[in-house]
Amino acid sequence: MTYVIAEPCIDIIDRACVEECPVDCIYEGERALYIHPDECVDCGACEPVCPVEAIFYEDDLPDEWVIYLNDNARFFTDLLTDRSEPLGSPGGAAKTGALGVDTELVGTHAPQG
Repeated sequence: MTYVIAEPCIDIIDRACVEECPVDCIYEGERALYIHPDECVDCGACEPVCPVEAIFYEDDLPDEWVIYLNDNARFFTDLLTDRSEPLGSPGGAAKTGALGVDTELVGTHAPQG
């Protein structure tokens, strides 16, 4: 089980959750943040600090945002970075910095705000 960042985060990228995460498992794309499912320790520290209430425990995702469960994982397994290979599990977002790319779901989402 893991936490997931859903649609309300698109075009917000507040980073309060990043600062609160004790294991540095929240990575920054171009338009949204993504929680690494293998690095997340399910502590829940990120959820209450999200100003747009975009973070959910996987079992608590509202039906309209269930698609973001697989999308968050896809960011790490399918997404190609500037290294032309999937990001995988680099062991912390501080090592990668902002990645400047998003999944297709997030990248093609109509601009918010």
